[in-house]
Amino acid sequence: MSELHRRALLLGALLALPGGRALAGAQVEEPLADAVRSALSAAIANSAPPKPRFERVEDRLAYLRWLGEMSERLKRRLSESLTRIEFLETLWYESKRAGLDPALVLGLVQVESGFRKYAISSAGARGYMQIMPFWARLIGDGQASRLFHMQTNLRFGCVILRHYLDRERGDMFLALGRYNGSRGRAEYPNAVFGNRKRWLMPGEV
Repeated sequence: MSELHRRALLLGALLALPGGRALAGAQVEEPLADAVRSALSAAIANSAPPKPRFERVEDRLAYLRWLGEMSERLKRRLSESLTRIEFLETLWYESKRAGLDPALVLGLVQVESGFRKYAISSAGARGYMQIMPFWARLIGDGQASRLFHMQTNLRFGCVILRHYLDRERGDMFLALGRYNGSRGRAEYPNAVFGNRKRWLMPGEV
């Protein structure tokens, strides 16, 4: 096992502890083309409710199994049942809406905030997915305080990660580094990938 791999595993273990330090990042503000800003703003503004609809019974049953399994795993971090279910429903919806893997997004939330809704990093990033306030000005309504609202925070995070993934032509390693403000360094992507494994369903890889 390489030294880097050992460090990533140790970091993942520390982040899994109650009250463990979150590896919150600081997305870097970059100039956005008008078309990109408009597209991101539209993605943020769409107020569709995070309730999934399924055409096939099998898909609905798979979703309910996922919801039950993830709720059980998350119980130690979010003890209140209704809050936990609402969080998971919203995260699944926003992940799928952005074309992202829910297990990866759960791993990212674990690394970024330790599932703390009101987490604030030393750089000022906020909420579950540690969104920098400048994003509210660039593509939102300018009210950074709304980044503590659960669905708003998860939507911003998923839309921003999707934007970075598109910029990096599908390279999730580089997209995660950009999300964290540490593009090209391995610590953060490895921590997210390591924690993603904790949120996979049986049989998933």
